[in-house]
Amino acid sequence: MTLKTNKLISVGIICCLSAGAMAKDLYIKEASDWGGAHPNYPASNAIDGSTDWSSRWAAEVGGEPVNLVLDLGSLQYVQDVAIAWGKGDVESYKFEIRALADENSSDWTKVYNGNSSGSTTDFENYDISDIEARWIRVKVFSNSAGSEWTNITEVKISGDGASEPGFDLDPTLPPSGNFDVEDWYLSIPVDEGDGYATDVKEKVLTSGYESDYFYTGSDGGLVFYTPVGGVVTSNNTKYVRTELREMLRRGDTSITTSSKANNWAFSSIPLSEQQYFGGIDGTLKATLAVNHVTTTTSNLQQVGRLVVGQIHAKSNEPIRLYYHKLPNNEKGALYFAHETSKSAGGDETWYNLLGNMVTSDGSLNDTSSPKDGLLLDEPFSYSIVVNGDQLVVTISQNGHELTAKEVDMSKSGYDDPDNYMYFKAGIYLQDNSSDDHDYAQVTFYELDNSHK
Repeated sequence: MTLKTNKLISVGIICCLSAGAMAKDLYIKEASDWGGAHPNYPASNAIDGSTDWSSRWAAEVGGEPVNLVLDLGSLQYVQDVAIAWGKGDVESYKFEIRALADENSSDWTKVYNGNSSGSTTDFENYDISDIEARWIRVKVFSNSAGSEWTNITEVKISGDGASEPGFDLDPTLPPSGNFDVEDWYLSIPVDEGDGYATDVKEKVLTSGYESDYFYTGSDGGLVFYTPVGGVVTSNNTKYVRTELREMLRRGDTSITTSSKANNWAFSSIPLSEQQYFGGIDGTLKATLAVNHVTTTTSNLQQVGRLVVGQIHAKSNEPIRLYYHKLPNNEKGALYFAHETSKSAGGDETWYNLLGNMVTSDGSLNDTSSPKDGLLLDEPFSYSIVVNGDQLVVTISQNGHELTAKEVDMSKSGYDDPDNYMYFKAGIYLQDNSSDDHDYAQVTFYELDNSHK
């Protein structure tokens, strides 16, 4: 599915300068300094999540200012910087804060200057001049005790977050007015009369279809809504979904879902068999934000977990991409599962992308809030790319790659020409133990599927 227009608009500054934009803590990719740090107290200590004195950044002034440089990883809209000063309850530091957006520039913009209070070791928040930046630099000149050492135990940066590329989406139009939906059909968790979910076919989608489960949001994005209490698609499915299923024979509802013409295959199948498929290899790209996850069960394996993108084979799933946020965590993790074909054993291997939430067998590992995770309503992009036996999954923000994983599928059994593939996108809810009224919601701003 592609946008009906490729026209890009510069919403990065427009949306983020709107009145009332709520600041949120931003992910700091890396901390460094410009020399002078104590070998036992490196710059990385300033972003390790601890305000303990033993976990501080310490740098010697020695007659020159010291500089702590914080890399946000990509261009962000920054509004506040909070600093926990070492010995901040007995010493006051004279400092300034500067910002830089372009790595090819040396023109750091001063956004704050002043003195710390000298009355607390807790975070002190500094309302800087709002700015788009990738790097924030804390430049310290001196302290009131006359010591040549600067000590910072922790730094937090907040703002409106990354500005994903804006798309010309009209909130007054149905989904088909903003997106090309002719090569997908939709499953919604509503009983169609036989006790199972309802399929909305391609021609209905292209005719302006909307419902409580699939509609255009106030920002023009494509909203998927899935309640825990919905109905499932079959006896073999435990979880409900509001999800698009790829159909490559565009709008031709006379061709069955299992037809090779409606599906695609890996280029690892024999060349003589490739002509029968609607496509060979594939790329699925999406920009989205997870708006809401379930919260009402104590089952940590399920609560707050959903699949936002898949490759489904005839029976098994070469990839399911998960977002998983636990109720007490600020951020959600991203991970995926790779399942081999039935002929290769049907085994699953799990891979962490953001956070370290699962082990390779899918068991929960680290259930703390992932420092590099994603907030609710925080836009991000994913791409799922298959080229022969190679599967590559990439997560990015604002065109900057956050993480990527590659899986060798040469022993996964998908070189069988009787197998077939199709992409899925939306919400495949992985929680059936929360209250029936609980729900998940996701908004897509871009969804593009392509094949050879």
